[in-house]
Amino acid sequence: MPIMRDALRRLRENKTAGGSSEKEEKMIPTNRKAFLDMIAWSEIGPELLAASDNGYNVIVGSTPGHPVLFNSYADHPRQLVHFENGTPDSTAAGRYQIKVRIFDFYTKQLKLDGTFSPANQDAIALQLIKECHALPLIEAGNIVAAIPLCSSRWASLPGNTYGQRMNKLSALTGAYKNAGGQVV
Repeated sequence: MPIMRDALRRLRENKTAGGSSEKEEKMIPTNRKAFLDMIAWSEIGPELLAASDNGYNVIVGSTPGHPVLFNSYADHPRQLVHFENGTPDSTAAGRYQIKVRIFDFYTKQLKLDGTFSPANQDAIALQLIKECHALPLIEAGNIVAAIPLCSSRWASLPGNTYGQRMNKLSALTGAYKNAGGQVV
């Protein structure tokens, strides 16, 4: 555990590698931030969020008992993970489990600085949500309608066709509310 704590401390101190600040987080409106928190809760889970840098440095396939974390936000970790259980191989990483091809595309499209910083991960996730036409629903607090719209982007959301584990709408609504989101 001391090695992990030391790695987390280095990540948090390394602002030159693109770490986020409280100011950047406060710029995201409350319901949007709560929706992002809900996605992270759904994709990674609360135990792994706590065992990492709030999920921003998690590699796909991590578990609370065996977290696999990267130690630099300078770029997407670009690590292909192979699974034995029939789950497709994946390069997903970070708080929202962003695949490298998605990261590369949106880094160019959004004119990001090329780092896999928390702020850039947030920006990409928000763009994906926007493309799902869910932002107006989230801002209005209608996440029951917003969640299925985003299921094509995140396998853990109900309504996806990935054939992977999905969280229940009631659990997701609870995570959203716990993160400060307002529901209508």
